[in-house]
Amino acid sequence: MFRRLLMALALLVAGPALAAPTLTLGEVLASSARHQPQILEAIARERQADAKLLGAQGAFDLVFEADAQSRVLGYYDGTYADVRATRPLQNNGGNVYAGYRLSAGDFPVYDGKSVTLGLGEVRAGAVFSLLRDRLIDERRGKRTLAQSDIEIAAFEREVVAIGVQRRAIDAYQQWVGAGLRLKLYRELADLARNRQASIERQVQLGARPSILAVENRQNIVRRQALVVRSEQELQLYANALSMFLRDDLGQRVAPTADRLPDTMPDGVRPRLGDVDLHLSERPDLKALVARIAQIETRAALAENDLRPRLDIKAEASKDFGAGSSTRRPAEALVGLKFSMPLEQRAARGRIAEVEAERDALSHRQRLLEDQIGVDIANLQTQVRGAAQLVRLAGDEAELARRMAEAERRRFDLGASDFLLVNLREESAADAALRTLDARLREAAARAELAAVVADRAALGL
Repeated sequence: MFRRLLMALALLVAGPALAAPTLTLGEVLASSARHQPQILEAIARERQADAKLLGAQGAFDLVFEADAQSRVLGYYDGTYADVRATRPLQNNGGNVYAGYRLSAGDFPVYDGKSVTLGLGEVRAGAVFSLLRDRLIDERRGKRTLAQSDIEIAAFEREVVAIGVQRRAIDAYQQWVGAGLRLKLYRELADLARNRQASIERQVQLGARPSILAVENRQNIVRRQALVVRSEQELQLYANALSMFLRDDLGQRVAPTADRLPDTMPDGVRPRLGDVDLHLSERPDLKALVARIAQIETRAALAENDLRPRLDIKAEASKDFGAGSSTRRPAEALVGLKFSMPLEQRAARGRIAEVEAERDALSHRQRLLEDQIGVDIANLQTQVRGAAQLVRLAGDEAELARRMAEAERRRFDLGASDFLLVNLREESAADAALRTLDARLREAAARAELAAVVADRAALGL
């Protein structure tokens, strides 16, 4: 008996501690930012861009080459081996290289370049581009574009995250609004049920007609139907919210009704400033600017193709070991290579293409900047108007509530009829619903404004 008493006391003490905590908007935003699949996909795209940059940097990797030849038939029996390491330059289209050659046997006179002294030949050299590929070449162009792709991927991730968090705020607010509507309809149904016993006593005493009890039961059924419909809506909004509220494994969590707050939370409060400041914070605008920069890089590559190629080459070599005395001194070689395409339609076509694309993106940038300015102005107007409507609707709801309470007291005293008290209660409920809807519109406008001005702190990013 004593043990059962202790267990009962433990349950009573643990009961409040086990109650589900109220679900806050901050908790939803934090969960969404960490686990929402769209954000995770955008992060993966960012990693993909990082990998592409690594691939583009591979064009500057050290390259090792080896070549070996042997005359297996014929008068000459020469064997030749050559190894070479080449490193492309980071700031020029040329490269530096070093190599080693070794030959053995007899070679024909016309193949004298293959002949080395007994210990082989060591050489080193460099090739520098003087016109084409001097300022930019395909290797550096791809690297620059890959670096820009990383920036664009980061901006696009922010765009996705802002959109997801905006929808998470809306889902949370709709869930809370559905819970508050359900609470209101339950209170209406409770009022009608509590009144039924009083009406039936008055009918039994002959103070009220029997039809009044039937009419109130009809009112109970109608209000209970509103409760059932609101319960369904609450579950639907809870399911929608589970797209953003997730556990540590990323699985959806549909919040239960016991986690609803008692009142509508204030929602987000975006930080407002100068329009130019907000323009500089918009990731979609930053991504567009980065794409325009990519156009400049592609234009530079196309203009590079118009230039003639003029490369200078310098090489030094030294043979070691026994052999011909003519090969003992160190040698130095300097050379020039020139080429020029006579018809450059491909390069001119690419230049015209990138210029047209640059103009198109510039117009899109201007349109986006104008649209952002208009959106900010419109949303500020909506926020101010919604705040005024909230105050007016709140005043109306308070007056309607007082009138409904007064009418119920008059009904209990027999100074009012059922129709009038029912109208007062439903009028008060409608006013409360209008207040709730006004607060939802204000919260939605503030959330949309936070997304438009890219207020990352307000969006939980």
